[in-house]
Amino acid sequence: MPYRSPLLDLPGPIAAPDGHPEEGVPWHWGDPFAEQRTATRGAVVIDRSHREILAVTGEERLSWLHLVISQHVTGLAEGTGTEALVLDTHGRVDTHMVVAHADGTVWLDSDRGAVASSALPSGGKQTLREYLEAMKFWSKVDIRDVSDELALITVLGPDADRVLASVGVSPASDAYSVVSLPGGFARRMPWPGRNSVDLAIPRAELADWWRRLTDAGARPAGSWAFDALRVESLRPRLGIDTDERTIPHEVNWVDSAAHVAKGCYRGQETVAKVHNVGRPPRYMALLHLDGSPEITPETGDPVVLGERTVGRVGSVVQHHELGPIALALVKRSTQPGAELLVGAEDRVVQAAIDPDSVPGEAPAPGREAAQRLRG
Repeated sequence: MPYRSPLLDLPGPIAAPDGHPEEGVPWHWGDPFAEQRTATRGAVVIDRSHREILAVTGEERLSWLHLVISQHVTGLAEGTGTEALVLDTHGRVDTHMVVAHADGTVWLDSDRGAVASSALPSGGKQTLREYLEAMKFWSKVDIRDVSDELALITVLGPDADRVLASVGVSPASDAYSVVSLPGGFARRMPWPGRNSVDLAIPRAELADWWRRLTDAGARPAGSWAFDALRVESLRPRLGIDTDERTIPHEVNWVDSAAHVAKGCYRGQETVAKVHNVGRPPRYMALLHLDGSPEITPETGDPVVLGERTVGRVGSVVQHHELGPIALALVKRSTQPGAELLVGAEDRVVQAAIDPDSVPGEAPAPGREAAQRLRG
């Protein structure tokens, strides 16, 4: 059965349309633009209880995870977190997850339905938990799916700390800092927006936490507000802003979720090679869409320059200040001033790349070393 949050039974929420990536949680609470404004000026609380959460315990949890995910975690102290990926053998992104380490447990939360390419000769896809179980071998770790036990909500906005303090939650100011909660944890995130804290709470207490946070001054907001600020923050969502060819460098996941120097994880050769060459084939751009036709492209639609397709559309949102915007993966040669058309069939609109979203020329240690050898 598809997931359905119990908060949809409260007065006010509007559910996401069927088939929407945020299906199962409130899309908005009646005024999506006002919710976004509050997220930038006050505090909102957003139901993200459709995410999956795995709990990894055991004395070898860090040394084992270090071998199977893209991030350097052997020294991940309790009370800290990070982001990480599972890559396939070619370095393409299978799964993105956010990590928290507290109370002898490494928590991995991901989008619902997270999968990874099987390491078995038969190939194919496995659930994230199945993949991790297959990679345990004799390691002293235990992996549990606690999605039915824990639910994730996010408090977002400049007043988030005040709201959280009033309910007894005070994470440190550092990005990804983690504090324990009864039965769960709180983790400070560097996105979306300027101040965001995830709360993993007992699922049975979801409605109670929601009431406490709204009573403390957080405005109920939907996934629309979260996505609008996520897109503005240039943060991709797996399967929406990525395709089957995406590598970490193309979507700003190097450093935040993939370590370029550590070895011994699947796909590491691609990560290291592209880092040394410094030229990923595509980059993720923020597109400003022409809103006058009152139509918008959809995820997966082409980005066209002249007669050539130069990219694909990812997340498309209506932003309270920027209007219609989207993330798109485009070829490296696509310049900010290019006159683009995005969309398909009867939903084609003009678009312009936000120049601030174009990554600078990355250092290329390998090429620089080669040039030094040539003199």
